[in-house]
Amino acid sequence: MTGELSPADDSSGHGRTPEFRASDRERDQVVEILQVAAGDGRLTAAELDERLDAALSARTTGDLARLTADLPSDGMPPQARDVIRIDHRFGDITRTDRWLVPRRMEIRLMFGEAKLDFTHAVITHHTLDIDVDLRIGGNLTLVTRPGIVVDTDDLERGSGDIKIRPASGPDTATLLRVQLTGRSRGGDIIARPPRRKLSEWLRRTPSSSAR
Repeated sequence: MTGELSPADDSSGHGRTPEFRASDRERDQVVEILQVAAGDGRLTAAELDERLDAALSARTTGDLARLTADLPSDGMPPQARDVIRIDHRFGDITRTDRWLVPRRMEIRLMFGEAKLDFTHAVITHHTLDIDVDLRIGGNLTLVTRPGIVVDTDDLERGSGDIKIRPASGPDTATLLRVQLTGRSRGGDIIARPPRRKLSEWLRRTPSSSAR
C-alpha cells in the first residue's frame, strides 16, 4: 500500500540512519536556502525552479538534504521577521545592502524619508506587505530590481504623489510582490530602479567619432 514503511534491507541491523518524514517547516527552510543561493548566483533560474519543485514535494529529510548538498554549509539562513515597525519623524532612515526582507512592515513617517533599497536585499519569500501612514513631509522610496513588483492599488491617497517606475518588463518572473496599503496624507511614494553610476552612463553614450 502506498505510504507504508517497508523494512530496511540491512543484514547487520547497524550503520544506517533512518530518514524521517520532512515537516513543512523543514521544507520552508530549504526553500529559503535555495532562494538565497540563487540570489548569490550559485544557482541558475532553471536550477532554482527545479529544486524548488523538488523541495515542496520532498517526503523525507534525506530528500531535502540532497537538494542543498552542493551549497555552502554555513547553516540555515536567518529567518525573516514577521513584522518590522518604523515610526519616524524629522530625519531619514534607510535599509540597504544585504538586509533581510521581512514578511510585513508598518511604516509611519512625518517630515522624513524612509528608503528601502532592494538591490542587494535577501529575499526569502514572495510577498512583502507594507502598511503605511505618510503624513506631511513623510516620503517613502523603494529602490527595486528586476523581478520586484510594487502594487499601490489598495492605498488610500489624500495628497502627495505616487510614482512607480518598473524595474523590468512584463515577461520577467516575479521575485517579490510589494503590496502597499494604508494611507498617504501628504507624503510621496516613489518606486524606481537603482540610479546608474556616471561610469555606466559614459559607457552607454556613443563617442563623437561614432556618430
